[in-house]
Amino acid sequence: MKNKRLGLAIVASGLLIASGGAHAIDEQRRAVIERWVDEVFQDSTLTREQQIAELEWFARAAEPFRGMSINTVAEGLTTHAYERDVLAQAFSEITGIEVTHNIIGEGDVVDNMQTQMQSGRNIYDAYVNDSDAIGTHIRYGTTINLSEAMANEWADFTLPSLDLDDFIGIQYTTGPDGSLYQLPTQQFANLYWFRYDWFQREDLRAQFRERYGYELGVPTNWTAYEDIAEFFSEHVEEIDGVRVYGHMDYGRRDPSLGWRFHDSWLSMAGMGSPGVPFGNPVDDWGIRVDEQSRPVGASVSRGGATNSPASVFAVTKMVDWLRDYAPPEAQGMTFGEAGPVPAQGNIAQQMFWYTAFTADMTDPSLPVTDDEGNPLWRMAPSPVGPYWEEGMKVGYQDVGSWTFFDSTPEDRRTAAWLFAQFTVSKTVSLEKLLDGLTPIRRSDIFSETLTEMAPRLGGLVEFYRSANESNWTPTGTNVPDYPRMAPLWWQNLAPAVSGEVTPQQALDNLAADLDNLMGRLARANVFETYAPLLNDERAPEFWLDEPGAPKPRLEDERPPGQTMPYDQMMEEWMAAGSRY
Repeated sequence: MKNKRLGLAIVASGLLIASGGAHAIDEQRRAVIERWVDEVFQDSTLTREQQIAELEWFARAAEPFRGMSINTVAEGLTTHAYERDVLAQAFSEITGIEVTHNIIGEGDVVDNMQTQMQSGRNIYDAYVNDSDAIGTHIRYGTTINLSEAMANEWADFTLPSLDLDDFIGIQYTTGPDGSLYQLPTQQFANLYWFRYDWFQREDLRAQFRERYGYELGVPTNWTAYEDIAEFFSEHVEEIDGVRVYGHMDYGRRDPSLGWRFHDSWLSMAGMGSPGVPFGNPVDDWGIRVDEQSRPVGASVSRGGATNSPASVFAVTKMVDWLRDYAPPEAQGMTFGEAGPVPAQGNIAQQMFWYTAFTADMTDPSLPVTDDEGNPLWRMAPSPVGPYWEEGMKVGYQDVGSWTFFDSTPEDRRTAAWLFAQFTVSKTVSLEKLLDGLTPIRRSDIFSETLTEMAPRLGGLVEFYRSANESNWTPTGTNVPDYPRMAPLWWQNLAPAVSGEVTPQQALDNLAADLDNLMGRLARANVFETYAPLLNDERAPEFWLDEPGAPKPRLEDERPPGQTMPYDQMMEEWMAAGSRY
């Protein structure tokens, strides 16, 4: 496929050059379009004729911007590399708009975005920014309201077949006012991952049953996860001559350590309030909002839950499991360094595992696949902690989304809007999904192509087709300034991971820093809407005695372990039907 793509790019470029460059006549541009459809965008839920019609719309809509060069930016995921290497070139060939789709670090994306928002200086013409920043975008007044733009200045530049109802993550990029602020372009979840082949071995099953009194299977609570971690790390120890571990994580003092915690680890333990997509009134950061969506505090003393007993439990388990059950080198790893480790074949399970790694787990040469590339592993629903209650979110889902700012000149912004729509159009979205395995469209998820691929993807397709998928959600609108607030997590919790302070001390410091920052933002009067209005501090017991989050400490934080056979779990998921 990659050779075909390269060959097509050469042919398409030749056509444009021979015909006088970007201003090629319609017949020649149609020839270019047909070649892209026939050689590259072969997998699509549209017919060939519908694909050609969609791409012809882009060519016509781009006429006012033909010859323009634009710069867009995204973080380094496989999906965004496909956008850079294939889709940017296709768009340029078809429309005559030259696109440089820059791939930089996630932190650098956020830093540049923050600089552009604050300075009003145009750095990039469009950003792929996680929907975690939705709370920022609805407040500062510098992010383009897509709903308003599509009804006004972009009315003639919005793809008729965009079909927003087909997107699976649009609810995460919508503000409390019902307006769309970001357009999803990739999506992946944080799930439980395990070695299915090991869990099926009768000798290991018998040993586990004898030692723990219940069956080895997919853990449905944190007690069972901990038992399984202990079993493989301390009792099995070695499989086929390889030292094995029952847990994998990372603990280096690094910005990625913050993602480890604020990407819903505390809510997986049950820290927040019921409510999907975002806990209400207390979200997965522990921030409480009032009825007007104004943040009123993160500390328990202000009605938040960031330093609540459930949060302390969650951080304590992370620290203990990393120390006791993961490979020793994991404590010095970052997110990027730890990600490939399960594929090396010595990890039994991992609770905090991103489906974005799926594509890298299917190589037949890996010890976690058979000779045909079929996975020896599976992904499954995440286990929940003792504070969790029905109706709460279960885990995290990353939704990278196109984001635009009013500091970008209108012509460049509109040209970038055309490219953004191209990267998510039905003509190209299924091919992009097959390359990066980060779905955004319901129609792609339920396509025959994905049905055929499902057995090789370890549960990814079943997850996204299930009714429960909507319980994995991103950071929500309670967080008023994501770029400023996110670093506070790793800066405050790294000392707890290294053992310098207790989890309670680290969380107390974090909650105080979150409150202080929200207070400063409120006093600076920087928000147009939904500005923080902090509650007065009270004795923590006042809020802990109230119903809901923050929740008082449980007498028993370690209920009996519970597991379920993977195949039975999948049958029940499928029987429950889809949310679509």
